[in-house]
Amino acid sequence: MADPQPNDSISAAEHAQAMASYIREGNERAHALGNRGPIRLDDNGKLAADIVEAYWRHGFYVFENVIGEAELTELRADVDRVLTGAPASPEGDTEFARPSFRFEKPLSDPYGGTSKNKGRHPVKMLGPTPSADAPELTVALLLGNLQLMPSCLRLYGHHGLLAAAETIMGPDFVPYNEVTFVKEPGLGPSVAWHQDGTTHWDAADWDPGAHGYNSMAQLYPSTAGNCVWVLPGSHKLGKVDIKQLMADSGSERLDGAVPMICQAGDVFITNRQLVHGSFANSSPDRRITLNAGFFPRARVQDVTTAKLDGTVATYDSDWIDARCRMIPVAVDARQQRFPDEPRYTYQPLAGQAAQNRWNEDTRQDLVRDYNLRDFYI
Repeated sequence: MADPQPNDSISAAEHAQAMASYIREGNERAHALGNRGPIRLDDNGKLAADIVEAYWRHGFYVFENVIGEAELTELRADVDRVLTGAPASPEGDTEFARPSFRFEKPLSDPYGGTSKNKGRHPVKMLGPTPSADAPELTVALLLGNLQLMPSCLRLYGHHGLLAAAETIMGPDFVPYNEVTFVKEPGLGPSVAWHQDGTTHWDAADWDPGAHGYNSMAQLYPSTAGNCVWVLPGSHKLGKVDIKQLMADSGSERLDGAVPMICQAGDVFITNRQLVHGSFANSSPDRRITLNAGFFPRARVQDVTTAKLDGTVATYDSDWIDARCRMIPVAVDARQQRFPDEPRYTYQPLAGQAAQNRWNEDTRQDLVRDYNLRDFYI
């Protein structure tokens, strides 16, 4: 069967109309799953067993009401500050060693059907025509959240979110990457269907958690028109033939997929092996997602692999330990801002609080350009 080829010759309004019935059905499926609620920890500080079971069954879980209004206001203000200060073009993005802004054409699909991102986006999504007054380029991604925005560093140190990572991946879980997805109404590009992992699919000890998970905080309501869609349970299937899924479905609107809908202040965790993607944001609603990813340490320890940009790296203990310091630094930053909250203890670096305080020294010596030590598997 020939690969389905999306037709890009429709307007944003026509695209939104074409999505309407898919959205209605997806909303019904999403609410029927029963995998949402507040973060609940047991007497040992671990995620409640029913939450863990639902996460492994579906491949994602929506934590409700994680971020309060005051913190939401701070996060939104930081994002708007950074976006307001964005360079006019990628060539002006020089503040840090790695670029902080990724620009794309409005409503486009920059990765689908290309070799970019190690070819993990095998099918192209529909790219409707933006309005006549749309800019040539729009900011689609902020990279290095923890150095760009103090509020993001504080959120990263959230006790409940870190306890969730520990429960699911073990006490020696490691961080790998923090970015902000920017999906402005009428502009936000699509992210073609894919599975995040590219390294461990053929490993003898592969399991449904081999490539870790992403924690995704929503600063505005995440609607079926602007959010990430997922294929529940697909994290347990190994490497999925996404081209065949799209052919069987007859379009980019995959059968059985559900939208990860939630309210502002909710955070969902999603398995990186889950088939997922997002459509061009032809809706009237803004989406800002703060993404922080985590791996089991065993999946990166002494692994040699190519990152998404093609550079080859070996993640030895020194690399891993240096990158992991961002966790206790973030915990300390949060404690300074929210002293009455429980304080999370990251076991691999317990007893090293003195050198991992949040202050001007660590901002300059550790946090600045911290993402040069990102992992990718």
